[in-house]
Amino acid sequence: MIIQAVASLLAAVAQAATPAPVPCSDEAYSDFDFWVGVWDVYSGDQLAGRNVITKEESGCLVLETWTSARGSTGQSYNYYDPAKDKWRQVWVSAGIFIDYEGGLDDQGRMVLEGTITSNTDGKVAPFRGQWAPLDDGTVQQTFWTYDAEADSWNIWFDGNYRRAE
Repeated sequence: MIIQAVASLLAAVAQAATPAPVPCSDEAYSDFDFWVGVWDVYSGDQLAGRNVITKEESGCLVLETWTSARGSTGQSYNYYDPAKDKWRQVWVSAGIFIDYEGGLDDQGRMVLEGTITSNTDGKVAPFRGQWAPLDDGTVQQTFWTYDAEADSWNIWFDGNYRRAE
């Protein structure tokens, strides 16, 4: 009886001393960290807007909060799905929804593929996005939509992220 009580007590102490695993701490959860920051986004020489990218929920979520130079806004939730071994982004704005997934390519670029949906007419098209960290500390972001009639991918947006001062 005493031996059983001591064994139970020792087991409880050992369990309490073992730290709980830290959620979202595997290396894959850091794949998109190069995008985290406050950015001024340029399309050519034109300021397109400001994007604030933060890590939330104990590092499990990369939250994007966009404000265009004209005042429109949008947000995305970006997360690593360990069951699929893929990153996923869901973007929502007053004009469009984007839902796509993918991961880092062999050059360290985040590449996602899925669909873009118009909120006004419900049209859906294949969509691709790429975020490329550059040697000068900027990030090049390029989006493409697929034109089924022409059987071609066309640039939808091409922007350069520069850290805001």
